[in-house]
Amino acid sequence: MTATLNSDMGEGLGLHSFGNDEALLDLVDVINLACGFHAGDPDVMDATVAAAVAHDVRIGAHPGLPDLTGFGRRRMVLTAEEVESIMLYQVGALTAFLTKHGAALNHVKPHGALYGMLAGDPELMAGAARVAKLYGVPFFGISGSAHETVCAELGVEFVAELYVDLDYDGDGNLIILRRPARTDPAAAAERVSRAAEGKPVLAVDGTELDLRFDSVCVHSDAPNSPDVAAAVRAVLDRQR
Repeated sequence: MTATLNSDMGEGLGLHSFGNDEALLDLVDVINLACGFHAGDPDVMDATVAAAVAHDVRIGAHPGLPDLTGFGRRRMVLTAEEVESIMLYQVGALTAFLTKHGAALNHVKPHGALYGMLAGDPELMAGAARVAKLYGVPFFGISGSAHETVCAELGVEFVAELYVDLDYDGDGNLIILRRPARTDPAAAAERVSRAAEGKPVLAVDGTELDLRFDSVCVHSDAPNSPDVAAAVRAVLDRQR
């Protein structure tokens, strides 16, 4: 098993910074960097890319819905063409900063409500997959969802994620919270261990979910995310 640990970062704006980015950069393999629509202005993007490069951490794009007030966690009605355009716009912005710092785009992973919208709608997902295909990078998403099936149809490499600081509903969809909550590090480690052994992950209603994964996500904005990431890191390192 060679699963990676990833985290969403660069989700600040102007003088306002959010998350535990600095502490997490010592723990993660990959980051998903906000590209401006839900968070992350140009200066934040620039500084976060520089920090990730200094830590030898790979950088992917984390495009979201154009909703700063709702932090991209409120669904919108969009066409597939609009999904493609807003993602292409954001990924293009990030690649400029990657070029400045001599880094390459590692992947694309949608943020928040957009992530969930794409997971359940193959037509919308096709718009997103075209962006990943254009840049020749993998797409991070939920195994068994439209994320994976559409990527397979369009020839886009797919990286399946496991979440340890969000719960799943009975259909295997992530339950997106408007505000981050604390996660028990031991429970997060246990979820990773069980999934790595091929055991089911329990949804909130008790449904047993078979969640294949190549990467584990720990959100940076939760109060104790460094502790959660450290617990997950220990499990992943034992599996190597």
